[in-house]
Amino acid sequence: MSRIGKRPITIPAKVQVAIDGTKVVVKGPKGELARELPTQVTVSQEGETLLVNRRDDSRTSRQMHGLSRTLVANMVEGVSQGFQRRLEIQGVGYRAQVQGRNLVLNMGYSHQVQIEPPDGIQFAVENNTNVIVSGYDKEIVGNTAAKIRAVRKPEPYKGKGIRYAGEVVRRKAGKTGKSGKK
Repeated sequence: MSRIGKRPITIPAKVQVAIDGTKVVVKGPKGELARELPTQVTVSQEGETLLVNRRDDSRTSRQMHGLSRTLVANMVEGVSQGFQRRLEIQGVGYRAQVQGRNLVLNMGYSHQVQIEPPDGIQFAVENNTNVIVSGYDKEIVGNTAAKIRAVRKPEPYKGKGIRYAGEVVRRKAGKTGKSGKK
């Protein structure tokens, strides 16, 4: 039995869950999420908890069991509390700012890079170098943060670029001069 899949999901007081066959709809104060789950798993609600069970012990059912439970748990957490991803910008002259809903990055290119947020995503900037991506869908928050990081990935020689908060960038040794003369 999947250790993750057999754990029950507690539903907070402000969250409503509707189950229609394999479709799960979760509504909360932050928004509404819906997802079609694989046919190998079933979702049942017992009081203030959700249980995800698999239909049989086939290989695909076992694979989908823990995944489906995690997806539903992320939906419940997202509509009740939300998710956020923090990014740090390092480098002289590199900075970020919010204009309207868009994020504007100055990353050493000849132009500014504008990133428009998808629905349900908000940008915040602290000290011109810390970007916070927040929203209620964990998948979209992560994808948006990855797109921002891809604008200028941290390079290994000086460490300049955009990195996730807490990310460790392995540094390389630079060039060495000639050791002797001819």
